[in-house]
Amino acid sequence: MQRPLIAVLIASAFLTLNAPAAQAADLIQVYQQALANDATYGSARAAFAAGQEKITQGRAGLLPVLQASGSNTRNTGNEVLNPALTGGQVAGGSTTQPISQSLDYHINSYTVSLSQPLYNWAAWQQYQQSKLVQATAEATFAQAQEDLITRVSQAYFDVLTAEDNLGSTQAQKVATTEQLASAKRNFEVGTQTITDTHEAQAAYDLVVAQEFAAINDLDNKRAALQAIIGVAPGGLAPLRVGVTINAPQPAAIDAWVASAETQNYAVVGAQLNLEIAARQIQVDRAGHMPTASFIASSSHQNQTANAVITSNSIGVQWNIPLFSGFAVTSRVREAISLEDKARNDLEATRRTASLNARQAFLGMNSGLAQVKALEAAEVSSKSSLDSNKLGYQVGVRINIDVLNAQKLLYSTQKDLSKARYDTIMNGLRLKAAAGTLKEDDLGPINALLTH
Repeated sequence: MQRPLIAVLIASAFLTLNAPAAQAADLIQVYQQALANDATYGSARAAFAAGQEKITQGRAGLLPVLQASGSNTRNTGNEVLNPALTGGQVAGGSTTQPISQSLDYHINSYTVSLSQPLYNWAAWQQYQQSKLVQATAEATFAQAQEDLITRVSQAYFDVLTAEDNLGSTQAQKVATTEQLASAKRNFEVGTQTITDTHEAQAAYDLVVAQEFAAINDLDNKRAALQAIIGVAPGGLAPLRVGVTINAPQPAAIDAWVASAETQNYAVVGAQLNLEIAARQIQVDRAGHMPTASFIASSSHQNQTANAVITSNSIGVQWNIPLFSGFAVTSRVREAISLEDKARNDLEATRRTASLNARQAFLGMNSGLAQVKALEAAEVSSKSSLDSNKLGYQVGVRINIDVLNAQKLLYSTQKDLSKARYDTIMNGLRLKAAAGTLKEDDLGPINALLTH
């Protein structure tokens, strides 16, 4: 009569934990929430929008500049005229007295000017540089999208892992509670010693402590997911029982490493930064080069009680730098050093991408083997538990044997679930390292969940 009761209690514990799964959010739905609410991704999206303006700004240095300026002023005061200065004289040879007159007049003037660069090497290099800067913004945003996919998926499966741990601990608590009750009854009737009761009590106390830790861990994992999606997560769809995880394609590690060294978005960004640094050398060297611009202007001046003055000009303006206190030479040396830094950064980024691809590939293949081994271990642990329960009933096994068999089964089930989650995540990290991770890659993973 005890075995059916234990089975019912264990089943009820798992059903209670997974009851919301029928209306639970799946991975795609959680990812859509993250797209709308994740602050880190929102920041990357704004930075990408800002980066889209770089080409327009760089091109502006090559286009004409048209501007207008003007003034409207009123002038007041006194003007003193000295006839001696103008040759005025009176009888006897003496000069006349100074003549004073008041002034009060307006001057209204405006000028319209046009300047079109004809030769400006620095402006041309800055325009070419702006294309690279905008491409860097695109690569950075693509990397942010991959990062969001992996962060959401990791947080999602961390919650599922915590739920599995809590569910397993609660099921173990139910089974341990029944085993403790059985040990007490058997001690009362004299068929077992007090040692069996103490062992069952110790196992029960331990699993209660583990339950508190599992509840706290679940709360932390749900809070981490909330930080990404912006709202408190509800129930999450778990993995289906006995799912099959596909091996990485292609199956050769060299193909993934080669892709990581060329297509990884961090590598692409570092390559663009190297080209930007090389362009900056040309920009700084242009400080030694002449510039020439076509200019045209028209001005108009209207003064009260005087004629209107209008003037037009057209021509070419040039400038040849002669000496700038060695500033240009210093900036060139600085740019050359920064180019060398960018080259080393590229190499470091490429090596990191290669290492990440190797680790993810090996981790995924190791995970697939581990899942297969743990699936076999789960079957063996269930058989061992059944055998120990039967032996306990007939007196050939003691209480601690049953408790150990229960603990081994629940531990194996937790390890199996964790191995599946880690294998799935290594698959995503492998694609991210290779620069091929897309939103569509969540579809096959989402199909593995219970909807």
